[in-house]
Amino acid sequence: MRHLIALLCRLSDCVCKRSVLAAGLGFCMVASVSAEDIAVSEQTFGCILDWPQVRNTRIKHSDPEKLTEAMRIFRDSIPDSEYPVGTILQLVPFEAMVKHPRATFPKTNGWEFFSLDVSEAGTKIRARGDNVVNLSQGVTCLSCHQPAARFDFVCEKGHGCAPIPFDDQKIAELQRADPRCAKK
Repeated sequence: MRHLIALLCRLSDCVCKRSVLAAGLGFCMVASVSAEDIAVSEQTFGCILDWPQVRNTRIKHSDPEKLTEAMRIFRDSIPDSEYPVGTILQLVPFEAMVKHPRATFPKTNGWEFFSLDVSEAGTKIRARGDNVVNLSQGVTCLSCHQPAARFDFVCEKGHGCAPIPFDDQKIAELQRADPRCAKK
């Protein structure tokens, strides 16, 4: 009987340790998924001219390897490929899109759209989310980006999106006029 009780105690101890280990592993997995996301605040956005440029779009990522990957996906217009979580794209100083995990914004494959007020004092977030209305067009950002779903909702010429009311020259002017950039 004493051996049976000892065996049951060891078995119970083993099951308990494995349960704790499994719970800990599960917590670590959830924490690592959450750790992959990007926290976005008004300080995330600064002078648009400080970010690397591919054609007329500015791209930012805090991880140099993921920045290189995001720039490659954009430069080569790679269909059916997702941008790394944490990628930020800006065409003009007063709008941006930030890549989160897909589950955060499922309608947009993880993209959060931003409408920004910019001044010499910095950036104020006017609106954010997956239902932000583009003020120059009067429609949601998603309604324009939806045709580019095959390109991870990133619009560019040839991605199926409707043309924007700015040509390349106007985009460059708007970027150079970013009031957050130090005037030299």
